[in-house]
Amino acid sequence: MPPVEEAARVFKILSVETRVKMIDLLRRRSLCVNALARTLNISPAAVSQHLRILRDADVVIAEKRGYFVHYRINEQTLERWRKTADQILSPGPGGFLCS
Repeated sequence: MPPVEEAARVFKILSVETRVKMIDLLRRRSLCVNALARTLNISPAAVSQHLRILRDADVVIAEKRGYFVHYRINEQTLERWRKTADQILSPGPGGFLCS
């Protein structure tokens, strides 16, 4: 995917505050749906919907532990996002130009 399209996809995912909070929590440790729901003060159903979007974007990885599924951050995806954002947001080799 070209960097501009990838950046648009990333920024769309990050445009929802709850998802940003979830990413922040999951960067610290893996959590299950109920723990995320309690921490974020939203319903487990809402958490599941946000997790589906994050899973589809390969941001989180699901790991089954007994009866529960725990979610953790996919660091490789976050690193790719950092590089994409840097490409899009950094000035080009000629710096900023205006006419």
